[in-house]
Amino acid sequence: MRQIRAIISLAILTLIAFGVVNAQNPTMYIPDRVFDGQEMKEKWVVVIEGNIIKYTGPRKDWSGDVDTKIMEGTTLLPGLIEGHAHMFLYPYDQSPWNDQVLKESESYRMVRAVVHAERTLLAGFTTVRDLGTEGAGYADASLKKAIDDGVVPGPRLLISSKAIVATGSYGPKGFADHFDNPLGAEVADGYDNIIKVVRDQIGHGADFIKVYADYRWGPNGEALPTFSEEELKLMVQTAESSGRYVVAHASTPEGMRRAIRAGVESIEHGDGGNEGIWNLMKEKNVALCPTLAAGDAIMQYQGWKKGIDADPQRIIDKKNSFSSALKSGVTIVAGGDVGVFEHGDNVRELEMMVNYGMSPEDVLRSVTSTNAQIFHLSDKVGSIKNGLFADLVAVKGNPAKNISNLRNVVFVMKDGEVVLDTTR
Repeated sequence: MRQIRAIISLAILTLIAFGVVNAQNPTMYIPDRVFDGQEMKEKWVVVIEGNIIKYTGPRKDWSGDVDTKIMEGTTLLPGLIEGHAHMFLYPYDQSPWNDQVLKESESYRMVRAVVHAERTLLAGFTTVRDLGTEGAGYADASLKKAIDDGVVPGPRLLISSKAIVATGSYGPKGFADHFDNPLGAEVADGYDNIIKVVRDQIGHGADFIKVYADYRWGPNGEALPTFSEEELKLMVQTAESSGRYVVAHASTPEGMRRAIRAGVESIEHGDGGNEGIWNLMKEKNVALCPTLAAGDAIMQYQGWKKGIDADPQRIIDKKNSFSSALKSGVTIVAGGDVGVFEHGDNVRELEMMVNYGMSPEDVLRSVTSTNAQIFHLSDKVGSIKNGLFADLVAVKGNPAKNISNLRNVVFVMKDGEVVLDTTR
């Protein structure tokens, strides 16, 4: 009998060692409050088992053995979701966009992107929608795989690889005619070529398709539409046949209008939006990703002393367009165009959303459950809800009262794995 028990014990230990049996109880996390993706809840707890949220609610309603972790003075939230980033870019005041695209090797840019990914994760952003490698080809697919395989730390990535642009519209520009410089995107024109390019990007692993519906290619460098509505519809139809969606860079009313009518799911930037455009977006269920922090950063790179100098016209216009979008009730995606400014400083966009008129709780919804819904991830992440992946972030203080408390990250869990914990 003793031999049989010994054999059974050895077998169980072997199974535990190889991860077949989980020897640990579920863990109950006990913060001061929980933001579940919709509302702030006082005196709630969250129970994690493996990589899944097993329970969230009042502690008195849980029954069963658990290990406990008290997180005094904190708010526990779903892992934050960055809606617009470029993991292969870094701030233009350190190196201009042209130099990053033309002078840096893809391998060098990959090394930087690995660093950016870790910074982003440690800032509490467990999921990122990347809006293009800007000249680094399909390197984002390799970065995504390295993260998924556990080779390097980083957030879940949704990738688009090469943004689609019309011939003659995109950069780098300003070079002699005989020099065929590489682009920071991929050209597609006309029926057959558009279908081929979209399908090729899908084949290389794109989770969604990004298109520049307008760009600064007017006679005087002004932004004007690039693709016809019919061309944009073709991109959407081709992407949707594979279960993917299209998002559009657009800042002009006409560029936005064409993209919205064509069936894109979000407008990136949207500087020139007006009441008519917002109403059309609501009618077609198209979200706005305003990227407030990018324009703010660029103006500072160009010499604007924020807080000292008067607001430049670009900032005034952006405040007005964002205010009108809020009043209209259009769905707002939280995404800062990170890469234009430092990775890991993602909260900068959320602070500006509040400064420009959005309530802190609405911003918290935007960067969690709303982004998850828009990105087709609400059955996986974005909320603290039974059965979803265990993506959690804890911050000191209450970000519903002061959004900047999201900078005070003390705990990050991605897919059930603790990647940061300074609560001990």
